[in-house]
Amino acid sequence: MPIILSLSSWRRLLGALVILVFSCLVGVARADSVPITFPDSVQQGSMVIGRVPPGSQVTTAGRELRVTGYGTVVFGVGRDASGRQTVSITTPDSRQQNVAVAITPRDWPIERIDGVPPKTVSPPPEIARRIQREQAAVSAQRTRNDDRVGFAQTFVWPVKGRISGRFGNQRIYNGTPGSAHSGMDIAAAEGTPVKAPASGVITFADDLYLTGGTVLLDHGYGISSNFLHLSRIDVEVGDSVEQGEVIGAVGATGRATGPHLHWGMNWFDTRIDPLLVLDRAP
Repeated sequence: MPIILSLSSWRRLLGALVILVFSCLVGVARADSVPITFPDSVQQGSMVIGRVPPGSQVTTAGRELRVTGYGTVVFGVGRDASGRQTVSITTPDSRQQNVAVAITPRDWPIERIDGVPPKTVSPPPEIARRIQREQAAVSAQRTRNDDRVGFAQTFVWPVKGRISGRFGNQRIYNGTPGSAHSGMDIAAAEGTPVKAPASGVITFADDLYLTGGTVLLDHGYGISSNFLHLSRIDVEVGDSVEQGEVIGAVGATGRATGPHLHWGMNWFDTRIDPLLVLDRAP
């Protein structure tokens, strides 16, 4: 049996359809009004923040990036990256665009560190296996892609002090070549409170052979901070912390020759330079 609508009902239905179509068009317009914005160039070891229309699909370095409701994306550029890193964007209206971010090379001086406990430089087999297990446990937490936006805050220093070791520098321990330094060392008195440089959730907190008191703080979207050689850990796994909240204290545990904080940062398994993150413009 056909449905017969009155003239007034047809008008209301037509009005509703007009509003629906208008709303859809406004939504597209709002998405289109957000420009695709990335820096033209970045240094090796940078955390890169870009802007795309909300709802876009974004990939780089073989990984799909999570996009915030405001259209913000973040990724890291490794110490040894070179050339250009391409970011591929597909907007909600199916427009496709590639953005190439140029990578500026840096110099990596050699740092010689003597007086390190020999077993931390050339560990016996049983200790080497323990170190491998512990590092794997930490690395497993760096696969998280949590929906929290602490990474977008203006980062603050976890402790204030002299930079005693810089990110990326090639290290030689007791005359034995080691890997490049994965973070930034900040010299400070033992017991100095260590504060969260940005908000996040604690995903790892334990005492490890090589890195001593170790805390991992996830800032969301693949960005995390790690704090090593702590003399005291004041947080537990699962704790949510705000920027500036105390998470532990400076120490000299693990492979260390004196009290300092090692602050490292990652985008998933890509190591980035905390000093560049601190220098990033708000």
